Amino acid sequence: MLNKPIPVWILLGGALLAACAGGVNAAGLIGLHHQALSHMSGTAAILGAEVARAQYGAAVHALLILTCFFLGCVLSGVIVREKTLQLGRRYGVALTCESLLLFAATYLLVHGQGAGDHLAAMACGLQNAMVTSYSGAVIRTTHITGIITDLGIAAGSAVRGDKVDRRRIGLYLVLTAGFVGGSVLGGFGYVTIGFYTLLFPAFLTGATGLSYGLYRIYQSRITGPTRPPF
Repeated sequence: MLNKPIPVWILLGGALLAACAGGVNAAGLIGLHHQALSHMSGTAAILGAEVARAQYGAAVHALLILTCFFLGCVLSGVIVREKTLQLGRRYGVALTCESLLLFAATYLLVHGQGAGDHLAAMACGLQNAMVTSYSGAVIRTTHITGIITDLGIAAGSAVRGDKVDRRRIGLYLVLTAGFVGGSVLGGFGYVTIGFYTLLFPAFLTGATGLSYGLYRIYQSRITGPTRPPF
């Protein structure tokens, strides 16, 4: 149970990142190969189905998406190096890397290159691993399966008359709203401008990473550099 209020920067940052992931995923599902890019359960199922159908080209594409998502998680582990969400970690670097991956993915997908799916999945893996937990609450910003499960468990507990963690429920509702809202915007964006809609999450993550880095530099000048500024 969360024993302290959730900082506004976590709520806003979580909603923003969830919206970015929802937008990327919507574009991937509607777009070139109709692939989920921000969560891997469907991609793993597609991999198995395509192998069974002897569609090996599609199976390799799905396998590369899974692999790149994993590599994005590895990259996050190298950059951030911690599991607990708190100010001072190298989120600026991680968000900048995610932004660059999304810009590259946009270029490739606009030109009909399936490798854009791989880079977008890598960006989502990087983001999902970057934000892991806060005060015991598991935070995921690229899929909401676990979040919906936890909300369902909490609803069942409430029906039974047990005490529920209202702060955690609030956090999960914010993340769910961000992901669904981003998916809606990503769907509208793809219908209107195609894969150029990925430029929006690319700009947002890049601007957020740069702003965070500048804030950390400013803070280090006041308090003295105790950690790398980004």
